[in-house]
Amino acid sequence: MGKDPNSSHRVAIKCCCDLTNQAQHIEAIIEKQTSIQIARNHLRLKTSIDVIKWLTFQTCAFRGRDECHESNNRGNVLLASYNEDVAAVVLENAPQNASYHSHGIQKQILSIFSDKIQKFIREEINDGNFCILVDESEDESKREQMAIVLRFVDKYGFTKECFFDIVHVLDTTSATLKEEICIVLSRHNLSVQNIRGQGYDSASNMSGEWTGLQDLFCAECPFAYYVHCFAHRLQLALVRASKQVISVGQSSLYIRKSGPKDFDILALLLCVDSSSVKSY
Repeated sequence: MGKDPNSSHRVAIKCCCDLTNQAQHIEAIIEKQTSIQIARNHLRLKTSIDVIKWLTFQTCAFRGRDECHESNNRGNVLLASYNEDVAAVVLENAPQNASYHSHGIQKQILSIFSDKIQKFIREEINDGNFCILVDESEDESKREQMAIVLRFVDKYGFTKECFFDIVHVLDTTSATLKEEICIVLSRHNLSVQNIRGQGYDSASNMSGEWTGLQDLFCAECPFAYYVHCFAHRLQLALVRASKQVISVGQSSLYIRKSGPKDFDILALLLCVDSSSVKSY
């Protein structure tokens, strides 16, 4: 063995030691770094899912008006940093290409939630009959949207009403609404022939006896009987009563401030006659 530390013999011995040390191999180092990165990505994605699920359940806004680093209120997504382990891998500490809290990622996660809920509702309905409750309105961007609720009896004999979908529509004509409803139902293998009831407001495009939405469905399924939505009847009764009787209007203001439990007060104020809308 030469005395020179750079002699060929010493270099060969060092290379042999490095070769026998498996922990220093490039494959092991890459595998270790990959495992750590995968664990961080899993934690980051799980945190984003948990936060989005909580914000959705609480009907809270996801994003803030000003999300720059200097802002004092950057949105509710900051709840993701709820402990030190999570804070070390999210937001500013996350890679720019894998932050998992962008607007697009949030919509994808919400879409997955929606698909799972719709699948669960579809399995509950199975091949049974159901009713549809539909209402349309404008969103903040002035786009027409239609909400669809399904009413059915589950396998335990309990009546359920489940929000099923919301669809943007080009207009609110009865033909357009029927087409969009049929698309939603067919997407989930729900047959129009199994509809046993329709619940809408009293607008002519919905309740019209000749060209309204209820008439179009009745022509295809004669058992799809139309009923004026009871929630809309209650709204009409409350609006009419609050305009005519001062005490009712003041009680309605109190109810809005005090909470949903106090809606029982309406039973003492209003008598809803389900046989005629004109009685209001």
